[in-house]
Amino acid sequence: MKFVSWNVNGLRACLKKGFMEAFRMFDADVVCLQETKMQPGQAILELPGYEQYWNSAEKKGYSGTAVFSRIDPI
Repeated sequence: MKFVSWNVNGLRACLKKGFMEAFRMFDADVVCLQETKMQPGQAILELPGYEQYWNSAEKKGYSGTAVFSRIDPI
């Protein structure tokens, strides 16, 4: 099982700088992102085969995490 943890320091900006290419290259079972700094719906990520779990900060532009997993959590 392969896990990746990545502090993206703003996922929307990271999407413009090769995030999807890096994500595919990781070929991880679980990818955990920190500091997404976005609310649900601000960006659409199509990641076939992965379930997405988001936890956004209440205040826009702050913190936030996301987990993308090929494995169903218990």
